[in-house]
Amino acid sequence: MSQTLAAENREVPDTRSGASEQPLVQVQDLARYFDVSPPWLNRILENEPRSILKAVDGVSFDIPRGKTFSLVGESGCGKSTVARLVVGLYQPTRGTIHFEGVDMATLKTRKQQAPVRRRFQMIFQDPFASLNPRWRVAEIIAEPIRAHGIMSDDGQIRRRVGELLEQVRLSARDGEKFPHEFSGGQRQRISIARALASNPEFLVCDEPTSALDVSVQAQILNLMKELQKELGLTYLFISHDLAVVYHISDYVGVMYLGRLVEWGEARRVFFNPQHPYTRMLLDAIPDLEMTGRQRIPVAGEVPSPIHPPSGCHFHPRCPFANDRCRSETPQTRDFGEGGQVRCHAVEEGRLPPPGESGALAAGRDLNE
Repeated sequence: MSQTLAAENREVPDTRSGASEQPLVQVQDLARYFDVSPPWLNRILENEPRSILKAVDGVSFDIPRGKTFSLVGESGCGKSTVARLVVGLYQPTRGTIHFEGVDMATLKTRKQQAPVRRRFQMIFQDPFASLNPRWRVAEIIAEPIRAHGIMSDDGQIRRRVGELLEQVRLSARDGEKFPHEFSGGQRQRISIARALASNPEFLVCDEPTSALDVSVQAQILNLMKELQKELGLTYLFISHDLAVVYHISDYVGVMYLGRLVEWGEARRVFFNPQHPYTRMLLDAIPDLEMTGRQRIPVAGEVPSPIHPPSGCHFHPRCPFANDRCRSETPQTRDFGEGGQVRCHAVEEGRLPPPGESGALAAGRDLNE
């Protein structure tokens, strides 16, 4: 019944399939800069220029309908900023975001935005902070239904809330409880139910499992995959956990200091990584199978995004860097199987062939 209600409330039926169709979400040259300068008087007295933090600096990707695109990278690389830009919590400094061909920047008023906004939702990282502790669960889940005008009858709303709770493997009776009465995994299920309340087509998931135990992570990921299959959902998934990304993703983008350095189909990125940073991330995962493979650990620290290195941002930590890497920003290059990479060393053939990564073993364990 819940699937029927969802289908009835969707304004645009899911009639698209195949890689040749227009992507549901298109991000082009997206950038977000933050002014982190000291107060004006301090800058005048100390003769200092403005300080601009380039959290996201020219990111482009497409997400096909019904698929999962994951962004992965170290803390501070700009993943969560991209998520907030896509859902409209931040305004971009540069670039465009298209949702089913509609440029979100052209929707100026609430009335114009409302039909589109209800079609995508966000699941936040911390289920302890994202739920109002003073509201009962039923009120939390019913809020999007009322806010978007999907239903007005209290009886209908009550039944719909019960269906949503059961859809995320909780009981309809749990709607009478408060968030503090649930475990972390159960709270994240409530967050998912709230996100589904407006019958969205696109969910932005900002590290939804990072605050949970490993066993609970697997349950939530399996639930999200089941819901994606049942409802035809499209995900933008943010994570720093490569095993989680391998388990849930159709496409993967690797970010470093606000830029995408490699992206493509998930299996291609994991089995045939090209960029040195991607290889180092995969090599950082413990070799549980003790294969004895040679690994290159991630050396050094992430530079400041306020004063990023010239040329390729990764060159201070890259064992294959040369003078060109230090002075020239790499451009996007296609690399077989639909993959793309930004790396001078890959372009010039200076990298050895990639070996099988320990991340694959972790991914197999999750899938089993």
